[in-house]
Amino acid sequence: MGTGSDAVGGKPAARWNRVVLKVSGEAFAGPDGFGIDGEIVGQIADEIVAVRAGFDVELAVVVGGGNIWRGMSGAGAGMDRAQADYMGMLATTINALALQDTLEQLGQPTRVQSAIDMAQIAEPYIRRRAIRHLQKGRVVIFAGGTGNPFFTTDTAAALRAVEIEAGALLKGTHSGTDGIYTADPRVDPSATLLREIGYLDVLQQGLRAMDATAITLCMDNDLPIVMFDLMKAGNVRSVLAGDPIGTLVS
Repeated sequence: MGTGSDAVGGKPAARWNRVVLKVSGEAFAGPDGFGIDGEIVGQIADEIVAVRAGFDVELAVVVGGGNIWRGMSGAGAGMDRAQADYMGMLATTINALALQDTLEQLGQPTRVQSAIDMAQIAEPYIRRRAIRHLQKGRVVIFAGGTGNPFFTTDTAAALRAVEIEAGALLKGTHSGTDGIYTADPRVDPSATLLREIGYLDVLQQGLRAMDATAITLCMDNDLPIVMFDLMKAGNVRSVLAGDPIGTLVS
């Protein structure tokens, strides 16, 4: 999918016609740091609904599961890494179902597609079916990561974005950081926000944005990444309107 330009159906075209929004599991937890905060999920859902109502754009979501379980933490405690990662994939499905329910209460049709077969609660991930749902105006929520251990949900987001031919990957942050900085702004007061940066620069400078596998996948497929503060109301809309929000990695 290319860049948006003309209004369709009375709505203005977005900067990209189709995007994948990556939402970390921790964002769902709110101030408690664990579990699911219904108010926060509602805030994220409101952003998605506003974007769908305001722009002619197809939007898919990849959710993490760190608010419930982190595979690396389990592995660090002595659990088999693959087993721990599969538990994390199940956690992403719980978050996906929570977001689906909230979106549909707001009148936005959705589908959850899982990389792990869970016929009673989600469709299996099928690329062509996902694209068809998007074309019909549904928000598709991708759960279960890539379906394989040892890969993060950042990599799953990059993979799905490439597969469905999205125009960009929107990486929403939740910790008050509004993009990629030269250093951790919470520790180094001299850190400055980078408005634009290349994929290789992110990798070579070890900047904390996404894991290296995700960055490399986006680089190999010329998929731009926008890293921005998801929790600030209106930011998703601003990114799609072409405003200079966050950091563009390209």
